[in-house]
Amino acid sequence: MLTLDSDQTVGDFVRQKPTRARVFESLKIDYCCGGKISLNRACEKRGIAVDQVLQAITTNDAQADTDTLVDVDAMGLTELADHIETTHHAYLREELPRLDFMTEKVSRVHGDKDERLFKMREAFVALKAELEPHMMKEEKILFPIVRQMEASAQRQENHCGSVANPIRQMEHEHDQAGNALAILSESTDGYTPPEWACNTYRAMLDSLAQLQRDMHQHIHKENNVLFPKAIELEQGEG
Repeated sequence: MLTLDSDQTVGDFVRQKPTRARVFESLKIDYCCGGKISLNRACEKRGIAVDQVLQAITTNDAQADTDTLVDVDAMGLTELADHIETTHHAYLREELPRLDFMTEKVSRVHGDKDERLFKMREAFVALKAELEPHMMKEEKILFPIVRQMEASAQRQENHCGSVANPIRQMEHEHDQAGNALAILSESTDGYTPPEWACNTYRAMLDSLAQLQRDMHQHIHKENNVLFPKAIELEQGEG
């Protein structure tokens, strides 16, 4: 296990593992402009025990390295819908506001060095605007229909007609999200930071890369597992 050195600068902690930015953000420790001071000094300034921060970093590192894939094909429809809400929707509701702030700041501060950052920011704004109502429609319309179908021994009529109708719309919105993710990747060289990138820039790219990985799993679980099974269940009841 890697030994953490509290004499190391805060900036170096984040440079080594950008996901650590979340720890420092939660504790209001400046890892960007104030990142050149040691962790010991940063904790002293904030009045926080350094051991507490080192433990939080250790926990964060362990979580970041854990494979979170699950066998969704073995889940029932209700269980899978619940899993998508508590895992992927919860992640997006926490991460989208954070990335909204970071992409705005990085594009504003560094857009003069790389105009593609404005394109990156535009794509993120479009993605966020797509995902927020998309999640609401799934949680308020599609997922309740799916849960009702699985719970009922007899086919239940719903205001959408066939479950294939809202599914078709959700898949279209997934395609739109995929297009935005492609622009995010292309405009950042696959989330690769330039040599001159500050720690906020690097943390933003790491978070965007994680967003893409999570979205790929999220869409896979819906398009390739939940949606086909829901349609199959409906047809079997007909």
